[in-house]
Amino acid sequence: MEIGTQSTENRAKQRSDYVIRVFDNPLEIAQQDWDALCAQQDTPSPFMQHAYLAALHTSGSATPDTGWHPQFITLWLDGNLVAGCALYLKDHSYGEYVFDWAWAKAYADHGLNYYPKALAAVPFTPVPGSRLLASDALARLALLKACVALCQSQHLSSLHLLFTSPADRTACGSQGLLQRQTVQFHWHNLGFANFDAFLTSLNQEKRKKIKQERRRVADAGVTFRSLQGADIQTQDWDFFYQCYERTYLEHGNAPYLSREFFASMQRDMPDNWLLFIAEREQRPIASSLIALQGLGTPEAVAYGRYWGALERVDCLHFEACYYQPLNWCIDHGVGRFEGGAQGEHKMARALMPVTTYSAHWLAHPAFSDAVARFLERETAGVDGYMEHLAERSPYRSA
Repeated sequence: MEIGTQSTENRAKQRSDYVIRVFDNPLEIAQQDWDALCAQQDTPSPFMQHAYLAALHTSGSATPDTGWHPQFITLWLDGNLVAGCALYLKDHSYGEYVFDWAWAKAYADHGLNYYPKALAAVPFTPVPGSRLLASDALARLALLKACVALCQSQHLSSLHLLFTSPADRTACGSQGLLQRQTVQFHWHNLGFANFDAFLTSLNQEKRKKIKQERRRVADAGVTFRSLQGADIQTQDWDFFYQCYERTYLEHGNAPYLSREFFASMQRDMPDNWLLFIAEREQRPIASSLIALQGLGTPEAVAYGRYWGALERVDCLHFEACYYQPLNWCIDHGVGRFEGGAQGEHKMARALMPVTTYSAHWLAHPAFSDAVARFLERETAGVDGYMEHLAERSPYRSA
């Protein structure tokens, strides 16, 4: 569906019109076009690749039936894809990790509808990355304007871009979108020769704690094996999903992602995955799944994603989700490990606080003003929280 063209100012600068097309199925966009655009961004990630977004759709994990209505906005210039945004219309706020339940309640208290809203994010994936994919800054700005125009044309309450990149924030700031900050915890490889060298960089308390936790797992007779890429066989994916599903069910929820989704990952994106399997008495008892970006390059990143266990072992979670991945990152020259959403406890494992960002447009002027005032207070609180965390570094003062 074509919904418009760019502004007069941008037409003059580009000497051509952007054609804007909106797709309700990511499979309608050519994979090579989308992925070529992804590769040009300041913060690429595997989660914005065409195969990942397509798998969310075809597996039934993020579809209208689960409250995720795809409205992928694309800009075309002379027949070429120059910008794209994975946009979803939503009637709930589940699976986002930037929480706006209080905003929705405030709307409801005043007799207004907060849902449906528009969301530019990767479903169920709190990982910072480019959201406004574009070939240049002008196309990115035009794409953002097209997203807002779609919200206005469909009388949506709001637009939310979650875990944005620096280029996204520049575009959103120029259009007056409200900026929000949250905190995650990431580990950075400081050129450690091995895991022992990493431990040596920590203060005595944290070093002792990690050694104790690892010893408890080893004393319980647990060993680990790691599998990467095509070495992860179907039976390994089956076992992982058993663990993953168990974790959700123990918390009273069905898992967000279906087994079919992970079958697509095995088939279409095998090189982007690393699996750790914990075994005791030659029986698999737990697993953790890590996503990879840019392996073999200086910009390589690992992302802690999913875990689960069939048996309880003291400190097994820390070993499977932090110490085994960090050891692997050191051995394979991975520069950063992102531990996922929230979790101040991760600092004890040397994952340090970093600020993540989102951008928000609200159609109702009074509510937009109220949210802006709220964000001023919240941002001051986040800044203070970051200062407090900085005083608690697990690294040796030297």
